[in-house]
Amino acid sequence: MRAARVLSLLLLLQTRRAMTAAELAVELEVSERTVQRDIAALAEAGVPVYAERGRAGGYRLVDGYRTRLTGLERAEAEVLLLAGLPGPLHEMGLAGRALAARLKVAAALGDAPGTAVQRFHLDAPAWFRAARPPALLGAVARAVWEDRVLRARYGRDGAARDRTLEPYGLVLKAGHWYLVARAGDERFRTYRVDRFEAAEAGEERFARDAAFDLAAFWEEKSADFARSLLREHVTVRLSRLGLARLPRVLEPVAAAQALASAGEPDERDRVTVRLPVESQEVAYDQMLRLGPEAEVLDPPELRERMALAARRAADLYR
Repeated sequence: MRAARVLSLLLLLQTRRAMTAAELAVELEVSERTVQRDIAALAEAGVPVYAERGRAGGYRLVDGYRTRLTGLERAEAEVLLLAGLPGPLHEMGLAGRALAARLKVAAALGDAPGTAVQRFHLDAPAWFRAARPPALLGAVARAVWEDRVLRARYGRDGAARDRTLEPYGLVLKAGHWYLVARAGDERFRTYRVDRFEAAEAGEERFARDAAFDLAAFWEEKSADFARSLLREHVTVRLSRLGLARLPRVLEPVAAAQALASAGEPDERDRVTVRLPVESQEVAYDQMLRLGPEAEVLDPPELRERMALAARRAADLYR
């Protein structure tokens, strides 16, 4: 444990030039006294580290000293740095491991680390949504990370059931965490982590299926889920602008089906499409977003509802 901490301290000094004992203590989550002992250990091991006094002082390495602990090329290390998502890693309880990994990667970057992370950033949650991590996310993440059988109680549709799962992976989608796990029937299923009422990683480990691809599984199941919701259809006549805006209003699966159904433009240069929708209520909201660029043709009850909304809007602006 101490060896790993001392190594992290060395890499921090290498990548950040100079740091005070207080700054190092915060990064390493130890006391300043522990930092001072670790600095002394580095010096005894022959690492040229020294303390510089004054307002801009702190611990430094002798100029030009570098340690390279990896065989990574610079481009490879830059790409790996992009994999660090500080928020989600902290929520899963993996922030400490992530820090050590980033420092080791940074050691391969020479004098200008962090080039990639200054150019790319992933902000996973949707706008205007303050997503809170599920209370049991840490326990679930530990089971996933260590290939441990997860004993959990999962609530759904007002009922809760005890489950024994082989947790294969976690997915963060629009601010929500999902667990992909295999149950006793050997089928892979998806569980929302915030619906777990209890979760504990046991001592028993499971053997992972080497052929399982988390990204491919999620892509396929996401498309299946979206298609399963599209139980109804509406026929709509769209302007060119409405046709262009359609992918912004519909889910990708629905938009693709709608665009594939588009006929030839009529004499008003409008195109008729058949939209797969979850319900007429959802379709009403979607068509309102398209405004005068969309005319509902069928079903009649939705067309009448849109006409009423148009009249109400016209009265407001008259």
